[in-house]
Amino acid sequence: MEKYALLKEFFGHTAFRPGQESLVDALLSGRDVLGVMPTGAGKSVCYQLPALMLPGLALVVSPLISLMKDQVSALFQAGVPGAYINSSLSYSQYQEVLHKARSGAYKLLYIAPERLEMEGFQAFAQEADISLVAVDEAHCVSQWGQDFRPSYLKIAGFIHSLPRRPAVGAFTATATAQVREDIEKLLELRDPVKASTGFDRPNLFFQVVRPKDKMAELTRVLAQREEQSGVVYCATRKQVEKVYEALRGRGISAAKYHAGLSPQERRDNQEDFVYDRARVMVATNAFGMGIDKSNISFVIHFNMPKNVESYYQEAGRAGRDGSPAYCLLMYASRDLSTARFLIHDSNQAAPEEDRERLLRLELGRLEQMAGYCKSTGCLRAYLLRYFGEEAPDFCGGCGNCTAELQTRDITTEAQKILSAVARVERKYRRGLGTTLIIQMLRGSKDKRVTQLDLDKLPTYGIMKEHSREQVNDYIDCLVEAGCLYTDAGEYPVLRLTNKAKGVLFHGEKVTHLCRAPNRTEKAKDPATPHYTTPADVDQTLFHALRELRGELAEAERVPAYVVFTNAALMDMAAKKPRNMGEFLAVSGVGKVKAKKYGRPFLDRIAQWKKEKREETRVGK
Repeated sequence: MEKYALLKEFFGHTAFRPGQESLVDALLSGRDVLGVMPTGAGKSVCYQLPALMLPGLALVVSPLISLMKDQVSALFQAGVPGAYINSSLSYSQYQEVLHKARSGAYKLLYIAPERLEMEGFQAFAQEADISLVAVDEAHCVSQWGQDFRPSYLKIAGFIHSLPRRPAVGAFTATATAQVREDIEKLLELRDPVKASTGFDRPNLFFQVVRPKDKMAELTRVLAQREEQSGVVYCATRKQVEKVYEALRGRGISAAKYHAGLSPQERRDNQEDFVYDRARVMVATNAFGMGIDKSNISFVIHFNMPKNVESYYQEAGRAGRDGSPAYCLLMYASRDLSTARFLIHDSNQAAPEEDRERLLRLELGRLEQMAGYCKSTGCLRAYLLRYFGEEAPDFCGGCGNCTAELQTRDITTEAQKILSAVARVERKYRRGLGTTLIIQMLRGSKDKRVTQLDLDKLPTYGIMKEHSREQVNDYIDCLVEAGCLYTDAGEYPVLRLTNKAKGVLFHGEKVTHLCRAPNRTEKAKDPATPHYTTPADVDQTLFHALRELRGELAEAERVPAYVVFTNAALMDMAAKKPRNMGEFLAVSGVGKVKAKKYGRPFLDRIAQWKKEKREETRVGK
């Protein structure tokens, strides 16, 4: 069967998405590939379709047990024979999977990278007819990546040991130019066909806010999304526990996930979220890589992540099926010091000869992340440019582009701050941090301020009429304008640049683009961003179809999105199919799923139409 027929039969699509076809064709012809595609762009189809068409067994190297289970479950629902091998299997289950794989029962076999080194699996691989090797989350091979895993460095050696080298495919969603080079080199890809479809996720609405009370703001945002599923990321285990308890206390169905929980508790909580028994997952960054739950409608960061790569990967778990989704980051200046502490703490585990280099790298990434949080420009453009893409200055689909902004002359405030920093530099050559300078400017009676005699300086208390948030905002503006900088280090200090002299002594003006009336505005509900739900989707029908999906999923004990994604339900609600032929025209509906689920969904649509007609008749 040719590729388009298989694409429709098993995956429910009549055409390839950007970048997919060139990678599929390359793997079918025996070429290596490197695919850099955003979450939700359909990376898995790029190797799953060739696996179906080629003779033999495709190996998929995947970093997480949860990802393997989700992928294999989705394949089963689509009618594709697949299995996984990882530490969750008993010895007898492991042997059974190998036996079936030898007999040709599977087309895809998902394995953890650590499994490649085990003698028993290596013996199996020497005998198996391996059609291709796909490396998922390929950025894990690079020390420049945010999720470096040493076991990924063994993949190239394993492939080299096979009797016949199969085509190799490497796939990732987030990779800078340096990481892409590492993937190609360390996996020993041979003249790979490359496809980078860009990092833009037009269905995601990005926003950064600085609320005075994060917990109150989080509760308010979740109340706007009572029927939606999402993730709340926190920087520490302690913060996860605090937020989780607060949400449960407010009657919000939440689960928690962090490395301090037992493996069983983590598995149970993850299943509660995946199966929609808990609609909110509160977690550290230990949760999520490879989570295939497509109906996540929002991702909220309670704290700022340590780098842009992690943020974009975590935020990108929203809207995987293409539906509109919301990505909110709640920023506070103390998030920066927390992130610095975590970076210095984790750096102690690095080899001594690499510590200084890795520390500089991580602190540099942190400054880029802080720049995103403080930016008044287009947030989407900031993210895309970080990954090396060109982007317009206005997207119309982020919190900054849709905010009411005003330009203010803050030259007087800037001169006060710069003068304070200059006096501190003269008194203390090593400098002082932002917090102490803000306290000094606002006339704080804090013990540390008086111990350092900051209350004796002429600039003490000259900005007492301004709030701490306002002064911090002005400092951020001066950093962005190039008048100030914070040096890298565990305890970074605020310093003047040469540009500051122009403001202090030569009459140069400083303007600040700010939100009106201030930067502590509430997160908005992006009901009408530049990417919206199709106008012909009736929400009552969509909810009826989603309810039916939940019933079928519960009966079969599978996650709801495995039955159909939100995007498929939206297309169904828009097209309102009347028969099986029209049902097959719905995006995401293949022959296997149509045969399995077509009748109940067609019946529910017919029932909705009948109720609509009756309502219209009564209304007359």
